[in-house]
Amino acid sequence: MTSPLENLESQLERFIENVRQIRIIVSDFQPQGQNVLNQKIQLLVTGLQEIDKLKNQVDVNVPLEVFDYIDQGRNPQLYTKDCIDKALTKNEEVKGKIDSYRKFKSNLLKELDDTFPTELAKYKAIRGDE
Repeated sequence: MTSPLENLESQLERFIENVRQIRIIVSDFQPQGQNVLNQKIQLLVTGLQEIDKLKNQVDVNVPLEVFDYIDQGRNPQLYTKDCIDKALTKNEEVKGKIDSYRKFKSNLLKELDDTFPTELAKYKAIRGDE
């Protein structure tokens, strides 16, 4: 037994193939091919109805940015790769900031200890940092 997602995938593949065949018929249209074209259009409508029936069986959320990739003629599978690359870049940026703040804290505590040793000792005692 096929899963709803596999069923939807096969319906979409049949639909795409039907659209491809309609495109071929229309690009070199001959009047005697009208009946074939009508049949293909009816198959197109039936295919859309079948896909519509399957929509409630499949719970898939597609980010809108994926459609932007498709509109730009880009492979939608690259969306995930680009998201990971962006996340890695942001992660490195944030890690750099964290490291900078740690160095700043260390330097600040050293300078405060040099300038205000008793006050800093009291502060550390209150915080429990000793």
